[in-house]
Amino acid sequence: MSDFLLSLGPFQGITDAPFRNVFKQHFGGIDKFYTPFFTGIHKENHAKNLQVEEIDPQCNDVETLTPQILSTDAEEILRFAKQCKQLGYKEINLNMGCPFPRVANKKRGCGMLPYPDKVAAMFESIFEQIDDVKFSVKCRLGYFSPDEIEAVIPIFNQFPLSELIIHPRIGKQLYKGEADVERFKALIPSINAQLVYNGDIVSVDSFGRICETVQPVNSFMLGRGILANPFLAEQIMDTHGVSLQGELVRTHRMRPQTHDKTDRLHAYVLDLYEDRLRHAGGSPKVLGRMKELWSYLMYSFDEPQDVWRKIKKINALKEYEDAVEEVFKDIAIVI
Repeated sequence: MSDFLLSLGPFQGITDAPFRNVFKQHFGGIDKFYTPFFTGIHKENHAKNLQVEEIDPQCNDVETLTPQILSTDAEEILRFAKQCKQLGYKEINLNMGCPFPRVANKKRGCGMLPYPDKVAAMFESIFEQIDDVKFSVKCRLGYFSPDEIEAVIPIFNQFPLSELIIHPRIGKQLYKGEADVERFKALIPSINAQLVYNGDIVSVDSFGRICETVQPVNSFMLGRGILANPFLAEQIMDTHGVSLQGELVRTHRMRPQTHDKTDRLHAYVLDLYEDRLRHAGGSPKVLGRMKELWSYLMYSFDEPQDVWRKIKKINALKEYEDAVEEVFKDIAIVI
């Protein structure tokens, strides 16, 4: 197997700057991160709305970070690109994959895929003016039908996309059913851009099967699988990673040399909570974001529903802290 690149996909409310920084301190294997999407970049002088921790390079301690925008407005996207360039970023990503109805029903996210004429007009405006910033796209097969992407691929091919990330589901599925890996494979010969596969990589075995199926694609975005098992990228690297002269190609992908898995997972959860709490000035609003993470992380444990019952109804910081200690004391991890 050839060398490959692993990225961590964006999740609203979870994979923000504190998450990325703490994740990187505790786990290896990820080459590239993406911000959850920005939107509402309405004013030319609105650069201040990006001078926040989420996108400030001084607050993002990861090797490669690509800011993402959700928009159908070429001028808004160009403003975003300009502001990101001023902050030192070399690439932005357009979200054409968000499947949630409140987004897609407004013809945003994957809700734009059924309208190739609108996609073409938007891309023409963007590429006429975009200046020295790489432009990538994350999308699905369609919103209503998997055939929708076939009308959009020729548009993508007209422009120098830095990469095209495809999650092979339709928007109406949300995350139900299985990702259509064979449909992704069938699209490979028709696409000019560097392709990235995203969807249903939840274990080392599933990565191996998907990787074998979609060759020669060698870039993969991890999503729900790595939220449920933060060791996943390391495990993939251990099993499928390629060495040059006996050493890993990218040294930053090496796992931190710390304790056993339970200790490492416990330390990660505590550090993320404390970092979020510090940035929120001690506000219990951090519990919402921690619960979002636990809705995935519970699957790292032998009794996930028992874990979730301990976490989901908590409304006070001390209750949360006690529940986390109970989880790690009473329930074994299985990853």
